[in-house]
Amino acid sequence: MTQASHIADPLDGIRTHCGRILLTGAAGGLGRVLRERLRRYTGVLRVSDIAPLGEPREGEEAIVCDLADAAAVDALVAGVDVIVHLGGVSVERPFEEVLPANIQGAYNVYEAARRHGVRRVVFASSNHVIGFYRQGEVIDATAAPRPDSYYGLSKAFGEQLARFYFDRYGIESVCVRIGSSFPEPKDRRMLCTWLGYDDLEQLVRRAMFVPSVACTIVYGVSNNRDSWWDNAQAALLGYVPMQSSEPWRERIEREQPPLRDDDPVRLFQGGAFVAAGPFGD
Repeated sequence: MTQASHIADPLDGIRTHCGRILLTGAAGGLGRVLRERLRRYTGVLRVSDIAPLGEPREGEEAIVCDLADAAAVDALVAGVDVIVHLGGVSVERPFEEVLPANIQGAYNVYEAARRHGVRRVVFASSNHVIGFYRQGEVIDATAAPRPDSYYGLSKAFGEQLARFYFDRYGIESVCVRIGSSFPEPKDRRMLCTWLGYDDLEQLVRRAMFVPSVACTIVYGVSNNRDSWWDNAQAALLGYVPMQSSEPWRERIEREQPPLRDDDPVRLFQGGAFVAAGPFGD
């Protein structure tokens, strides 16, 4: 049975459109993908990044914003209905580089949401929150965080921030632990962690509009043959992934020799992130 096929779609009869969506990190890899796709769900798409965004397109507002600047983030969030928060450092870096955008920035986004009455945030978390679990070990969204990096630590903080702002202020969040979202999987690990762009769009759409999500953690992963993640919480959103890494399996397994059994990249779900750094030694 296909995942979630036995449950009624929670979006049945629900209008999946709102007045203004804020997309942070819009100049990044997934930000560029969602910038094209989210416009169909809103009257105005407000896109933001610290990097240049180009000229705003029809139906867009483009604002360059440093997430570490609380006053700038407060102005950025004013007047939006939903926040899709992708902004921040997206690879492993020294803690001093991760801190401003990923930790201070996430706090600034949630605090601005509180001040301006935004009731829904879609937070781009990461599989690197649980990167020190072993490959082949199946875990669900309730598994204790085991971050594999400063980047993973920052995303674990973001998930806890989302929980705090729901418990204290009622701001609902869906924290999406994104696996590996690219046009196609690149290696053997991604055969398990790949998230296709169509499935990414479906999951974000559901995270924005499914009623009463409270604070939910889900895995951003497609319908791959092999997976380390029990994604039952995503099924509660009605998420039924339609893509799979399987079409690339034969080529990847032919072209990429298996790693040694004692290679950390082979042992742990976080892959190469578990071996990055230390920095500055």
